[in-house]
Amino acid sequence: MTDRPIVVVRGEVVREVPPEIARFTVTVSARDRDRRAALARLAERAEAVRALIDGYGDAIERRETGQLWVRPELKRSGEKVTGYAASATTTVTVTDFGVLGELMLRLADQDQSTVAGPWWELRPESPAYREARRAAVGAAFDRAREYAEALDVEVSALIQLSDTGTGVQPMMALAGHGMAYRAADAGLPELELDPRPQTVQAAVEARFEITPPRIAGQ
Repeated sequence: MTDRPIVVVRGEVVREVPPEIARFTVTVSARDRDRRAALARLAERAEAVRALIDGYGDAIERRETGQLWVRPELKRSGEKVTGYAASATTTVTVTDFGVLGELMLRLADQDQSTVAGPWWELRPESPAYREARRAAVGAAFDRAREYAEALDVEVSALIQLSDTGTGVQPMMALAGHGMAYRAADAGLPELELDPRPQTVQAAVEARFEITPPRIAGQ
């Protein structure tokens, strides 16, 4: 341990950055008195959804099948089966926001489909996190120098640097940041979406050695 004075500071930054991807879900359902008919109808609708999504090519980063369920429908009392209901959910990750609104509208226009989302995100390896961490370190150095100047001393060495966390918090969409998307299918309305800025936070705690301050009378 050094015998010299130490200043402990916290460097923190908060930035708003555009989202990099958007996720949404589309669920198709089927119902029939005959179980096989319900399953066949579900498979047909799910395949139509897959084909529509795949038609957007590189604009789609990922298409994943989520929850799939099939259940008998019973009378209010007893165990008599009156029919069968089935559902399949697909999660879609989109990188091209220029087609997002159109795609969601077209999927919502499919028979017995439900669309939910979008949810805006940054990728886990986004450069925004690295840039925020660098900025937090710079903020810690700047703060240490400010304290040193106030004491009329100099920062002589970095003793310790610890990362206290990097995170992202979604914010509500801001007015004036809307993008209009026009559906390709005739008759579908125009949908305006507002990508939500992502708030990236980074913080570090740093210990700096400083030169001894001058004491009056010494």
